[in-house]
Amino acid sequence: MVGYLPLFCRNFLICCTCLLASAGCFAQQTTVSGSVIDAGTGQALPMVSVTFAGSRIGTMTDSLGKYTLSAPDNFSHIVISAIGYRSLIRTISAGTKNEVAAVKLEKVRTQLKEVSISAQPNKPYRNKDNPAVELIRRVIAHKEANRPQSTTYLQYEQYERTALGLSGIQPALVNNFVFRPYRFMFDTAGGKLSAEVYLSEKRYRLYLQKTPEKSIKILAAQKEANILKFIDTAAVNIYVNRLYGDKVDIYDNNIFIVNYQFLSPIADHAPDFYKFFITDTIRSGKDTLVKLSFIPRNKGDLLFEGHLLVTLDGNYAVTSCALNVDKQINLNYLRSLQVSLDFRKQPSGRYYLTKSDTKADFGILKNKGAALNGERTISYTGYLTDQPMSAEFYKGESEQVAPGFDQHDSMYWAKQRPDTLPEKQAEYYRQVGQLEKMPAFKRVTWIAATLNSGFADLGPFQFNTAYLASYSTVEGLRLGLGGRTTPKFNQRVYLEGYLAEGLSDHQLKYNTTVYYTFNATPFYRYPNNYLKISQQYDIGLPGDNSSGGNFRTPLSSFQTGTTRYYFYSRIFKLDYVKEYDNHFSFDAGFYRRSDQAAGALTYTLNDPQQTPVDQITSSVFTLSLRYAPHEQIYQGADYRNTIRNQYPIMTILFSQGIQGLFGGTNQYSAFTATIQKRVYLSQLGFADVTLLGGMIAGKVPYPLLNISSANQSIVYSANSYNQMHYLEFVSDHYAGLNITQSFNGFFLNKVPLIDRLKWREFLSFKVLYGGLRAENNPALTSGLYNFPVPAAGASGTYPLGSTPYTEAGVGIGNIFKVLRIDGIRRFTYLDHPGISKNGIKISLRVGL
Repeated sequence: MVGYLPLFCRNFLICCTCLLASAGCFAQQTTVSGSVIDAGTGQALPMVSVTFAGSRIGTMTDSLGKYTLSAPDNFSHIVISAIGYRSLIRTISAGTKNEVAAVKLEKVRTQLKEVSISAQPNKPYRNKDNPAVELIRRVIAHKEANRPQSTTYLQYEQYERTALGLSGIQPALVNNFVFRPYRFMFDTAGGKLSAEVYLSEKRYRLYLQKTPEKSIKILAAQKEANILKFIDTAAVNIYVNRLYGDKVDIYDNNIFIVNYQFLSPIADHAPDFYKFFITDTIRSGKDTLVKLSFIPRNKGDLLFEGHLLVTLDGNYAVTSCALNVDKQINLNYLRSLQVSLDFRKQPSGRYYLTKSDTKADFGILKNKGAALNGERTISYTGYLTDQPMSAEFYKGESEQVAPGFDQHDSMYWAKQRPDTLPEKQAEYYRQVGQLEKMPAFKRVTWIAATLNSGFADLGPFQFNTAYLASYSTVEGLRLGLGGRTTPKFNQRVYLEGYLAEGLSDHQLKYNTTVYYTFNATPFYRYPNNYLKISQQYDIGLPGDNSSGGNFRTPLSSFQTGTTRYYFYSRIFKLDYVKEYDNHFSFDAGFYRRSDQAAGALTYTLNDPQQTPVDQITSSVFTLSLRYAPHEQIYQGADYRNTIRNQYPIMTILFSQGIQGLFGGTNQYSAFTATIQKRVYLSQLGFADVTLLGGMIAGKVPYPLLNISSANQSIVYSANSYNQMHYLEFVSDHYAGLNITQSFNGFFLNKVPLIDRLKWREFLSFKVLYGGLRAENNPALTSGLYNFPVPAAGASGTYPLGSTPYTEAGVGIGNIFKVLRIDGIRRFTYLDHPGISKNGIKISLRVGL
């Protein structure tokens, strides 16, 4: 009997357990599925919480706003909630399958408030003893382990789709006779006019190796439709990728998006800039997830607001997140920005990113009028870890293109897409094909392309509008014509040139250039491989790097101080240029240059007779090397702009002058080098740092010395000395440091009333140290040219001495969203005639 009771109890418990398990098996299952959209825009809402009322059982909507929720119980209500939206409760039928019509969530007018999510609203927020902060610190501590890159080898597939569209278009515009033929491009759904303008799909295969670090990205397929024909298509791709996040990695300290650096909510120092709150606990299968909500401490800073879902399995991995921005953020034209990231558990137990969706809307007016809507969706599939390719494979180029990548048909894309292409975008492919056949569209595109690029395309020839008119004190009003040939003329031979004449100096200026491209690529495209021969006669300013007649802007015609020194140059030049995919390039060349003094500039020997010299002639061999790792280029029709990143740009130039060759009068060697780098400082913005130096070996007159780069234009120059006069300083050895700090409004955003203006602050500092050896100083050595002397308000020319030239500036930018004003102060060489200690420079920039 003693042993019977325990046995009975054990059997009784087993029976009860079996009965309960059987009851669970036969319990009715409640399933509900549907979608959630924004009531105002009609767009799908990702990362919306959907839970059974009164329980912890829930799920989140995916990037298309869809959800499915199921549990073995008789639930009769679901709760739908999202940060920044009014929560809703929907009634469902318990124990059955439910299809809920699209739920429309309305935005709440007030932003996310601390009191709405804090368990203790009456207490001030602090990090100490805050469980939400303790949890986010654990997430931060486990970041590196949760990255897919933590594995030795990694492979995966990447599909990305980028779409741009216009919305809020006035019906009157479409009914205008100009746009009436294109009405088929506009969608009138919801009573609002909208139109797609750009659509791109790409599929990649990526291979990563941890040690030594190497990544290979192979473009397997690409499909594109673009009616923005007046914008360079390659440039659109690069710029849009930058604008909508080339890759949004929540585990990085900083996230580059909308051309700015946002601090990640799980950055190493995120608790110093964000407030964190535990707002929910959700069960997903066997995992328990904590919902961490966060808001910026200061709404004007480049920070997100939103929430994360974090595992409590000891890995503290992020399983999904939603990132939004406050409307008070210091960004121009941005109406809304939403980022959602979905992660999926892998066999290893780690969560890898499977989908990234970024939406950003821009408009001139904040809440009304036409807007540019963009969405960039990236799907990641087929993760393989620790399965290496051959050692030879990882020696290949970092970026590769598969043969026939742009030749795939619609059937191929239908199979390769991880989701269904929205009907509106599928229709856009067909619409663009119809549009390109319309003569009227071709004419409108031609006009827009001419206004945007400055080149009027006439088939085999392009007319360049940049040469039409400019002004200088010597030339007076300058009128000209210029242009170049296109691939329709010849795919290897390109001709370029201009003619111009000043109404005051009556000098005919010209340039004639012939290019032969070995890779059958236009010389203005990257990368290139060409031979160039040119002959030029034009006017220039000594010490002005922007002079030479090839490019002038209306503002640069206005000068500060007295600009008296000019010269006319006759230059024959021969160059071989080779550019590589890794952005290393070299330019090996030779030029013969004859300079004739003009204006108040004269060339006179420092002999007793002060013998005048008509011109100075140089015959010089040159070799220029440039390396810009990981460079991205925004390339227009006639220029290249580097999209700055954290990698340095290095250039080296070696020049060898030969006396007696083709009339060359001087034998010398010259070497110059520059290193440019952007240093990102998270919430403090970024600093552009330039180191420069050079030296000249040999005896040369002052026109061949290093003439310090000056700027007497009213336009601010980042690469010149803005309070220095042209030809003020010469040297045969020098070193310099230029620093410009952009704070992106970090301090002004915290000043009441001023924060509403969304101004941005800049600091600049420039120092130049150098000297002039006795053999190149006309005051100490004969056989040289006299330095120009001060006259009529000009400072004259001086050797750069042991005291460095220094200047610093304070700037306020984003005034009226386009204007920047810099106050510059000069600290040394204040005794030079005609100089000003203080100055004001302006610049115009239309940007975000």
